Amino acid sequence: MYLKALELRGFKSFPDKTRLEFQKGVTAVVGPNGSGKSNVSDAVRWVLGEMSPKSLRGSKMEDVIFAGTAKRTQTGFCEVSIIIDNSGKELPCDAEEVKVTRKYYRSGDSEYRINDKPSRLKDIYELFLNTGIGREGYSVVGQGKIAEVISQKSDERRHIFEEAAGISKYRYKKNETEKKLAETETHLIRVNDIVGEIFLRLAPLEKDAENAKKYLVLSERKKQLEVSIWLDRIIKASDRSK
Repeated sequence: MYLKALELRGFKSFPDKTRLEFQKGVTAVVGPNGSGKSNVSDAVRWVLGEMSPKSLRGSKMEDVIFAGTAKRTQTGFCEVSIIIDNSGKELPCDAEEVKVTRKYYRSGDSEYRINDKPSRLKDIYELFLNTGIGREGYSVVGQGKIAEVISQKSDERRHIFEEAAGISKYRYKKNETEKKLAETETHLIRVNDIVGEIFLRLAPLEKDAENAKKYLVLSERKKQLEVSIWLDRIIKASDRSK
């Protein structure tokens, strides 16, 4: 598994659609200060699901969209796609090549796709679990991050080592399961409350149901009596007219 290509459009200093091809082995991106080298790594981090503008060297998420220049107007959205070789099937996908895309509009709307199929950010996160590539992985390390990791407390460094050891996937599934169990428990408590409320209303409802049955019987009897009375009156009136 290796990075084959990176496609950018409207992302930071890449207003036009740009495709960067990568080959197996070591690849270096070189250039003078301000040429956009760091924007390449920011694009990789962003498409993998980074949600912190600060980690992308911005103050808000809208800062990742091309802001325009004196000669070019700003763009209304940005889009980044990362293409990964999956011939070794390291990713849980049957395709030989996996393409992950993220699109963001100035309105704040986002789109995520895996192999051009609409997906969720959660799907992208789960796709890269235990690969070291995800948003919490160790494949993208920014300037000063190594010193930051070393200076962190053991508990704060634990997720990096868990990712490297291949157990973060199971911890993630455990957390998801515990969350679903907590939600189920909440639903059960609500169901028990509803059952309790219904149980308290059973006695009055049973009485009302019994009264309703009596009403139907008496109403039918009243109808029969009224019909009999009117028939009797009609017969008597007919006899008097003869």
